[in-house]
Amino acid sequence: MTGLLVAVRLRGHIGLHPDVKKTLELLNLKRANHATIIPDDEAHRGMLRKVEPYITWGEPNKDTILALLKKMEVKGDGRLGDEVAAKLGLSSLEELAEKLIQQDGETLLKKLKQQNIKPYARLHPPRKGFKYSIKRPYKDKGEHGYRGQAINELIRRMV
Repeated sequence: MTGLLVAVRLRGHIGLHPDVKKTLELLNLKRANHATIIPDDEAHRGMLRKVEPYITWGEPNKDTILALLKKMEVKGDGRLGDEVAAKLGLSSLEELAEKLIQQDGETLLKKLKQQNIKPYARLHPPRKGFKYSIKRPYKDKGEHGYRGQAINELIRRMV
């Protein structure tokens, strides 16, 4: 277990129960095709299970974390770059991604939030589309729900 999870919202906002809508907002997944990096703990896993029909999630590798960091934006200042990593005392985004994977990612995520970085990454729909229906669980030849390491391949197609 890496200590981090990546969640991607698959479906829109029409017909959502207010509790589900609030949980998606707390996870920083306000629109379809938004992705976020979250700590892997029981509280967040419970939130993920609650909104399972609308999202997919799994454990990221270093390349996935790096791709998402490059897609994140600084409020009013464009994309995330090496200068933000320098403010955190690191040399580059690659080092930041490595630290997120190896050490306690939750404290670094909080530091990123203090640097006015949006807590989500806007992604494209997957290239060549989804393989199956987004209305069925991943384990039953669908797209939503827990997918483990397969999240890396999906995000690679969405970046």
